[in-house]
Amino acid sequence: MSNVTLHAAKTNLSKLLARVEAGEEIVLARGKTPIARLTPIHAPAATRQFGAFRGLVSVGPEFFEPMTDAELAE
Repeated sequence: MSNVTLHAAKTNLSKLLARVEAGEEIVLARGKTPIARLTPIHAPAATRQFGAFRGLVSVGPEFFEPMTDAELAE
């Protein structure tokens, strides 16, 4: 998150909006007093990491056994 004065924001609005589109938050300040925050409307898509749950999730052999009639009825 970066702070930008109002004068700099007026001068570089297009550049600031491009940074916001990339997912950055920008605080607009009058002098040293923060008055507004520019944030993206849609959060950037999170990248998936292959193997993120390795070691946290396990499937036992009972998973591969056929379901009973009562389980199928539910």
